[in-house]
Amino acid sequence: MENQGLVSPGVLQVGRALNIPAIVLFALISLTALIGVPAFGYVYGYTWLDWTMCGVLYVVSGLGITVGYHRLIAHRSFQCPDWVKAALLIAGGWVLENSALKWAADHARHHARVDQEDDPYNATKGFWYSHCGWIFLQDPHYTEKYSPWLRKDRVVMWQHRWYVPIVLSGLALPFVVGFAYGGWLSGVGCFLLAGVARLFLVLNSTFCINSICHMWGRQPYSQSDTSRDSWWVSLITLGEGYHNYHHAFQRDYRNGPKWHNVDPSKWLIYGLSVVGLAGNLVRSNPR
Repeated sequence: MENQGLVSPGVLQVGRALNIPAIVLFALISLTALIGVPAFGYVYGYTWLDWTMCGVLYVVSGLGITVGYHRLIAHRSFQCPDWVKAALLIAGGWVLENSALKWAADHARHHARVDQEDDPYNATKGFWYSHCGWIFLQDPHYTEKYSPWLRKDRVVMWQHRWYVPIVLSGLALPFVVGFAYGGWLSGVGCFLLAGVARLFLVLNSTFCINSICHMWGRQPYSQSDTSRDSWWVSLITLGEGYHNYHHAFQRDYRNGPKWHNVDPSKWLIYGLSVVGLAGNLVRSNPR
């Protein structure tokens, strides 16, 4: 089955097959988050526990992506013990953005081929393509050649093998907590809000880096590609919005290099280093 994918507004690209499982899964998550979650809240309401779990899991799973998948695995911006790495990759797996192996390989290709045809989330093809449209198409390009070190990492490969159970555990956790608090109905409520809605929110906040931060914002460090800094995107992505700096200095453990930049991910990495759980933090010195 062939698909016509967006290249830019009003222009179509022919020849890429649809990724049916990704389309079905994303549609299921989106419909549940946008219709099921509000409907349940209207009929039954949500408890303080549901909201608390949603907030906590948003931060935990978001940091799993920003600190674990992105800065640790994809860019090797710091080092840490295997058990810390495993904890970060479990948290990142709760976001349903594929295993760290696949995610980091795609991301390495993005940096190597930014704004070109084989950039997996090429922003020159339009907002919706770079935001989420790219995941609905089969990718014909070989990715792992840009990150050959990944398969040598035993923790990355462990998470890759156990990825599906890790994803399911991230959805089961809020149900179990809610059930323990108030029974079946409470379990369903916590599952919907802290499981499905939280998943939808973290997915789309991450997608904003690929779309918004390649279209709108400032370019104080480099104009060699479409990457841009957006302080407000950093608020919802735990520090990832300083994207122009990140493209200019990819291995820096900080995305927001200045003291006043809101970058909770760099704060966590630095905090881990203070207590001896992270080391060899890569730090650039832009002029």
